Amino acid sequence: QVQLVESGGGLVQAGDSLRLSCAASGRTFSSYHMGWFRRAPGKEREFVGAINWSGENTIYADSVKGRFTISRDNSKNTVYLQMNSLKEEDTAVYYCAAAYGYTRIPVTTSNSFNYWGQGTQVTVSS
Repeated sequence: QVQLVESGGGLVQAGDSLRLSCAASGRTFSSYHMGWFRRAPGKEREFVGAINWSGENTIYADSVKGRFTISRDNSKNTVYLQMNSLKEEDTAVYYCAAAYGYTRIPVTTSNSFNYWGQGTQVTVSS
């Protein structure tokens, strides 16, 4: 069982930066790929990015590539989402998720992730 708790959301202006954190419980954090997803008002949940179990590889959605960076600290059981150059369209509830696995390439589909956090709201104003 893995419990995930996101933090760091808030209200920012377009162009600002924000860093989200996701703290995981349990001693096997390094056994999981970690992903970030988001759900904007009136829209379906979408993939933002993912990082493999070792932190060696990351994958990003085209909409955030070059602006968002995912990292992890396995010694702290925490994964981060650094968001730069935020846009109004980045407004959403952001969720972190965990998927068990040791592959070099992280999984990206939501149904591959076994555990989910409760989400944190990010609002970007113009």
